[in-house]
Amino acid sequence: MSGISRRRFLEDSLFAAAAAAAAGSARLARAEEAPAKKVAPSDRIRVAVIGVNGRGMNHVTGYCKNSDSVVAAICDADKDVFGKAAKEVAKGGGKEPVYYQDIRKLLEDKSIDAVSIAMPNHWHSLAAIWAVQAGKDVYVEKPLSHNVQEGRVLVEMARKHKRMVQTGSQSRSNPGMQQFIAAVRGGKIGKVTLARGLCYKGRKSIGKVGTPGKPPASVDYNLWLGPAPARADVPRVKFHYDWHWQWEYGNGDLGNQGVHEMDKARWGLGKATLPKWAFALGGRFGYEDDGQTANTQICYYDYGDSQLIFEVRGLETPALKGAKVGNIFYGSEGYAVSNSYSSGTLFDLKGEQIAHFDGGADHFGNFLKAVRSRQASDLTAEAQEGHLSAALCHLGNISYRLGSETAFAKKPPRALKDKNAEEAFDRFTQHLADNKVPIDKGTYRLGRELTVDPVKETFVNGSRDAVSHLGREPRKGFAVPGKA
Repeated sequence: MSGISRRRFLEDSLFAAAAAAAAGSARLARAEEAPAKKVAPSDRIRVAVIGVNGRGMNHVTGYCKNSDSVVAAICDADKDVFGKAAKEVAKGGGKEPVYYQDIRKLLEDKSIDAVSIAMPNHWHSLAAIWAVQAGKDVYVEKPLSHNVQEGRVLVEMARKHKRMVQTGSQSRSNPGMQQFIAAVRGGKIGKVTLARGLCYKGRKSIGKVGTPGKPPASVDYNLWLGPAPARADVPRVKFHYDWHWQWEYGNGDLGNQGVHEMDKARWGLGKATLPKWAFALGGRFGYEDDGQTANTQICYYDYGDSQLIFEVRGLETPALKGAKVGNIFYGSEGYAVSNSYSSGTLFDLKGEQIAHFDGGADHFGNFLKAVRSRQASDLTAEAQEGHLSAALCHLGNISYRLGSETAFAKKPPRALKDKNAEEAFDRFTQHLADNKVPIDKGTYRLGRELTVDPVKETFVNGSRDAVSHLGREPRKGFAVPGKA
């Protein structure tokens, strides 16, 4: 791997890497040189599920139900969660899977054809990169990445090693959603210039630990941390979930539930690059706890010929045009609303229904099909799609984190120039007032305006000092490679 300094790479590229890519381990280096195992048509695809203390159990069930696959191994830093996974495999008629606590040991297992990753966000890209290097195909949960730089590296790794990498954006496999998006992009509601993504999902306070907590005794904390910064304390009441709301590990609801809707919004607009400009605002309102991420947020993305506005609300809020977690597309001849993973409805400008689409499919099955065919084009949510949608979330969070506290009476400058942004901000403040947040004396965080070169994927003009927020300092033994 050619050497390139962190400073130079960070200055030159949005997806700049850390100082020097750690070799990982000699085992992975050897695995990188070995060709991937070919799966015979008569064989069932041997899948290892990594991370089974949440969404990963859905992975176990999904592969057990599919006649084309078998769950052959389980990997988790918490050894106490193996039992429930093994029981689920047995329930599906399979043999007890092999257990690995260390992902590096798992990736040495040449009998494994593919891995399915449902670890915390901070592990997604590195685990997938290591798996690709080891010759495995990969299904990796959304968001594809914890930061922008590692997402780009994963895309390049998948292409270099000719591995199938599927993102867990299951809406893309559903016929109902495919037909809905095709109608939106096909002019059924006229020219679409605005997509609005919604994540109105109630989130209560996660509380305060007070004295520093410790990880469960069953967890290898070094393995759990992986590429995240080492720290002795665990500021979480629920160890296996509250990480979502802390920057070292999660991306807030923007990158949790929100990335599903962000992906559909970008899909509906037909955008295959980053936007030219982005900013965000918001805050963590209604309670004080150990959470760091925003529970109320607006992100604004400008592509030039169209815009994408994303709204996160964790406090009580009514639906907008019938959607709470979903999307609204605004066209010159009507609008379109989706409030599920598999359906959507078109309306004319008077609000009369034009068409409705619905229908689901098996996203895991789509991944297995591509593993068989060796055609990345068979994937409905290939790595590049997951990268771009996750990157939008990261841009919003970067803008937010680089912002400053601002009185509610002061509107963001962009809102004064754009009627859609102004309308979103007005509803934002009204929403907080309805939830008894004292906006008359309080403040919100007004994010940094970010100018982006969407082709080179780099910050330009006054945004270059934000580049360092697009990756993270490497941790010994768990560094993301600088490039493929």
